[in-house]
Amino acid sequence: MLYKTNVKSLLVTAAIISWVLLLGNVLLMAESVRQPGAIKLALPYINNLLIIVFILSVFLFQRLSANNLKGIDFSSYLWNLFSKAAIAAYLSIALYFAYKLSTGYARLQSPLLLHLVYQVNFGLLVYFLAKSFYIWRQLLLYHKNKFLQVAWEWFELLLFSTLILTLLNFNYTNYIFLPLFGLFGCYILFLCTNLKWVAYLSFNKKSRSLVLLGAILVSCYIFTKFFQEFSDSQELVIDYSDVGFLMLAMMFVGCYTLAAFLVSLFSLPTSSVFEQKSEDLLNFQRLSQSIQQGQNESQVYNTLFESTIKASDATAAWFEMVRGNNTHVSHLLNINNEQIERIRHLLLAYNIQNIDYINNNLDRNTGFRDLALPWKSLIILPIKSKKHIFGTLYLLRDIEQGFDRETVNVLRTFTSQTILTIENLRLVAESLQNERYKEELKIATQVQESLIPKTFPTDSWFEIATHAVAAKEVGGDFYDFLQLSESRIAIIIGDVSGKGISAAFHMAQMKGIFHGLMQQDMPPSEFMKQANSALSRCLEKTSFITSSLYIIDYRMQGFMFARAGHCHTLYYNAMMEDVFYFQTDGLGLGIVRDKSYNNHVREMYYDYNPGDVMVIYTDGIVEARNAANDEYGEDRLKYMLTQTYHLEAEDIKCAIINDLEDFTGPDNLYDDQTLLVIKFKPVQPKA
Repeated sequence: MLYKTNVKSLLVTAAIISWVLLLGNVLLMAESVRQPGAIKLALPYINNLLIIVFILSVFLFQRLSANNLKGIDFSSYLWNLFSKAAIAAYLSIALYFAYKLSTGYARLQSPLLLHLVYQVNFGLLVYFLAKSFYIWRQLLLYHKNKFLQVAWEWFELLLFSTLILTLLNFNYTNYIFLPLFGLFGCYILFLCTNLKWVAYLSFNKKSRSLVLLGAILVSCYIFTKFFQEFSDSQELVIDYSDVGFLMLAMMFVGCYTLAAFLVSLFSLPTSSVFEQKSEDLLNFQRLSQSIQQGQNESQVYNTLFESTIKASDATAAWFEMVRGNNTHVSHLLNINNEQIERIRHLLLAYNIQNIDYINNNLDRNTGFRDLALPWKSLIILPIKSKKHIFGTLYLLRDIEQGFDRETVNVLRTFTSQTILTIENLRLVAESLQNERYKEELKIATQVQESLIPKTFPTDSWFEIATHAVAAKEVGGDFYDFLQLSESRIAIIIGDVSGKGISAAFHMAQMKGIFHGLMQQDMPPSEFMKQANSALSRCLEKTSFITSSLYIIDYRMQGFMFARAGHCHTLYYNAMMEDVFYFQTDGLGLGIVRDKSYNNHVREMYYDYNPGDVMVIYTDGIVEARNAANDEYGEDRLKYMLTQTYHLEAEDIKCAIINDLEDFTGPDNLYDDQTLLVIKFKPVQPKA
């Protein structure tokens, strides 16, 4: 960048010095002509070299100053060309008229002043051509291809090679060079056909561009006319019309400006049509990208409302959004609520609701004519899918036949895309909600797993085997234990009504209540009463918990328990060789939420014998069903214990579970299943 800045400074210095030297030399030559006897200090053969240095310096400076195109605001480039270059022609003509007025008023002939004006205009001409040349290059190469790029580079090379004619003082009008200049002119006409940037001008910008292009054309005419008038003039010692480079550069700038002017002029009538199509496509793209851009439904409806109004050129419109069973007007344009109500009332009378409806002659309908509305065309576009109605769009125009077939097709394309976008937005929202729900379930599952003990304390008094599986991610069954003393342990099993995160939350509550109350070593019936009182204050009215609490006393070789609406305990008595259920009363926790609950809890004490087996479970075991909807039942569970009581606790559990799975079949789990098998060992240690 520093190198480029230095080069530009060097070029500016070279341009100024060469122009000043050229001016000085020309004035000396003019003075020599005016005074034949004076000493001739001018250097006539150095003019060509100074001209080339000045032209090259100005053109190369503009080449380095030309930046790449930024955006498609091409009218700003035209304004830049006019304000910084084309205005030079108007300064040139003003300077010339000032010279004519001053010499005419004084009635004096001043060759030196004429040469000064001529030299200044030469500088302005070169600056105008250089600036125009490289701005047109930027626009000409817009959307360029390799062929066009190479064609321009050759054009630039050939143009600058014509400076050799000036350096060697060749006359480019010689018949030897004329065919070559003719071919060069054809080359310029070919380049002037590359005007893709004009297509990106809107109607308004194209109108302003025509004014600017016209002003630039006038600049070309002013410079051309000025130097033609002084061509072969006897008053001047130098003639810049002999510089072929300037003639070709002016040919290119003038031809390209004229081509841009004509293309802009003839495409002006159809600009509005292409603008509308482009706007429709852009709006359609916005609707399509609404999801990627993170927009919500309201923003999509805004885009729909604005897009359809522009596409149809509607003079009035409103949009009714449907939320559940309610409908409200969310968007309005040039219509009031009183007019809307009158139209809706009439449409309701005609039974026109949520259907496509087009009326391009409202005045011919008696009902609409009586409303005395200023509009003559109406289209109704419902925004609905097979399952949902999202809203209804109403568009009005103040002319008959306001909605032709093409416009209606465009509007229906917008509404179809809107429906698709809204449905996708809702699917995305639902998907995100499901993802959040899954994440919450995952956390709840982890919490639930942490609440259920993985192992029981190992001792020589009894052996225990457990099985727990949830029907869904988070189940409602739970069990836990608490070592009350060296010879006493409390075991609880329960089932929370409901599933999911709320069940996991209630499990945590019950676990806290169990550990909190049993620290006081209270009997099972008292625990149930206290737990019911505690849960009554935190459980929802529709929720309850069934539970059974067992306190096993090794020293006394017995256990006591209480049941709160939970499944009956299955028991095998080894001494009597009998299998039976403990039929005790009990009401679930949270069902009765006052002191009358105390009347619904019973406590039982039972002495166990070595070899006795106790099976406690949740209803998911006995209420499991097979494909024929038959229930597994307490009798089958009792039969299984009759067949397996002699096995170890783990083997008894596995036998029951295997039998249960054989009964229900694979993938037929509809409720949580929890099973605990406790077997008192035949040989009890001394207490």
